[in-house]
Amino acid sequence: MIECKNINYKYHGTQYPVFNDLSCKIDEPGFHALFGLSGVGKSTLARLIAGQLDGFTGKIDNKTGKIFYSYNLERLPGWSSVGEHIAKVTPVQNKNRINEIIESFGLSSCIDSGFSHLSLGQRNRINLARYLLQDFDFLIMDESLANVDEATREQIIFKIKDMYPQKTFLYISHSVAEVSMFCKNIIVLRSFQKSPQSLTVLGQDDTTGKSVERKNLEKTMLEIVNVS
Repeated sequence: MIECKNINYKYHGTQYPVFNDLSCKIDEPGFHALFGLSGVGKSTLARLIAGQLDGFTGKIDNKTGKIFYSYNLERLPGWSSVGEHIAKVTPVQNKNRINEIIESFGLSSCIDSGFSHLSLGQRNRINLARYLLQDFDFLIMDESLANVDEATREQIIFKIKDMYPQKTFLYISHSVAEVSMFCKNIIVLRSFQKSPQSLTVLGQDDTTGKSVERKNLEKTMLEIVNVS
């Protein structure tokens, strides 16, 4: 669905590249992850896939359709309540999903508030809800659930999996336990000095919160740490 082939990229004015002959792919629907140490290029790769950056060499094949990129510092305009904004930007054919998403994300109490009056966790959930209500094929979630408590985060991920089984998600998180538990495949980015620069680890892809044995989760987490 998405394949990055021999990607080379360096920010203007910097000495070292972010990516040096990077190749990776996601070839099935579901919840996948992008993981790596801080500064290794997770957000950069996400923005390349989303078409927000150019100036790279190599090739990015998009056979999945419409890609959206959601990140945790994105802001909504302050001209209305968040509920009014959500209603305005949601396509007509998806409006029947608004209440379901708002309720399952725990946002019913703040729907009449302005964006600036929300907590950081509420802002991130509203932003994510806005993207989920669009017509997308591939959604990148770049720390989209930062500042959200663990129980709510888990509830939201399970809800997304239930509502969008045929869509593709690329989840970026600094939590090795989280990506190990919830994702099908974890693309582990490494330093540009390592070859290959990315390796893919098979995740546990939990959908219920009860189906993953602790020993299997720990095995996945250890594998991710070792290849990082």
